[in-house]
Parts: sequence; structure tokens; C-alpha cells
Amino acid sequence: MPRFAVALAAIAVLLGGLTPARAAIVVTVDQSAQRLAVTVDGAPRYEWPVSTARIGYRTPNGTYKPQRLARKWFSRKYDWSPMPYSIFFDGGYAIHGSYEIKHLGRPASHGCVRLHPDNAALLFALVKDHVDDTTIVITGERPEKVRAREVDKHEPHRVHRAHHVRETALRPNSFHDR
Repeated sequence: MPRFAVALAAIAVLLGGLTPARAAIVVTVDQSAQRLAVTVDGAPRYEWPVSTARIGYRTPNGTYKPQRLARKWFSRKYDWSPMPYSIFFDGGYAIHGSYEIKHLGRPASHGCVRLHPDNAALLFALVKDHVDDTTIVITGERPEKVRAREVDKHEPHRVHRAHHVRETALRPNSFHDR
């Protein structure tokens, strides 16, 4: 009987190796810091600069699951802009690569989360193998909103308003009359 138990345990171990490894992946985007962090099974794996929504647009906060992945995608809404390695999480919102790498680390997008294309490819491959075990968390606000609240409320504030400058035509000889 002990041999049977040992054989059964050995078979269970061997069959256990045939099941795919499950990894809990959490992708956290902090809009305040313009950073994306990836943890796998609770251990920090990656952290990269991103660009989220610029003024006039929004990146929606919340907790999401990947809805679909597209290795090559082009935005129909924004002039066929390339969106390599897209991980869509809320309708048309996605985490994707961007060739506008000089803007990474500050808000610059129409609402998507932009990454360096190399980092987007790495994240895409990781999520592709574990779609069902991936959670995407978007938090924070655009940095300028955070900084505006940090200003001392007792100090006088300067209000910056857009002034429309109207050019007037100069009268002939107006410079000579002075």
C-alpha cells in the first residue's frame, strides 16, 4: 500500500507540472506621478514613465481587466495614430506603445496610457500569457491638479487667464506724432 501512495503522489506531481503556471499580474498607473508599475505575484517587476491624458482629455480611474489585446493597432479616432502593443481596458482606452517618447513622464495623450514601445512590448507579452490573471488599476490625477492643491491657501494667488490680444492697425504717422 505505501508503494501505491508514493506512485500516486509522483503522478500527481508530474501532472501538476502540466497545468499552466498562474501569475497574478497587477498593472498600476499613477497619473499623479506619471508612472506605471507592474507586480507579478505581489513582487515588483517593472516601473516605467508614462503619458496619460493631457488637459481637455481624461484617463479614467478605476480597476479593470484587459478586454482585448492588439499587437498592431491604429487609432481610427485620432488620425490613424499607431498604437503598438495595445492592451484595451475600458472601451477605446488602452495601455500602448508610443513613438512620442520625449513626452513620457508628463500628460500628453487623448486618454490612453502611453509607454515606450520596448516597455509596451514587454508588458504586452506578459499580459498576453496571463490575460485572465491581470488587473489594471488607474489612480491619481494630472500632476498640475495635484500641484494646484498643494499651494498654500493663505498666500495670495495669481489668476492666470487667457487674454485675447487684439491687434489694431497703426494710424499713418502715429510714430512721428509722439
